[in-house]
Amino acid sequence: MGLFPEEDVLAKEIESWRGFAESLRAEDRELFKTMLNDCYQYVQAVNAKGEPFPAESLLMALIFSQHKTIGLLISKLGAKH
Repeated sequence: MGLFPEEDVLAKEIESWRGFAESLRAEDRELFKTMLNDCYQYVQAVNAKGEPFPAESLLMALIFSQHKTIGLLISKLGAKH
């Protein structure tokens, strides 16, 4: 954790995206919220990165999560051939 472990940078950053989420269609909004909540598996790394650009950590967590999912799907496809 960072200097201030009681600060949850990720929660603050996710909250800052509320307006964006609320402007999405209902089904997209739920997917977006799920996607952001999945970033909590990287909360320690996000909070360690912290300020002044918390969006960077959020985006890296999203990219990392997608990369892992793509890798898993590729390995499953490769196993079928």
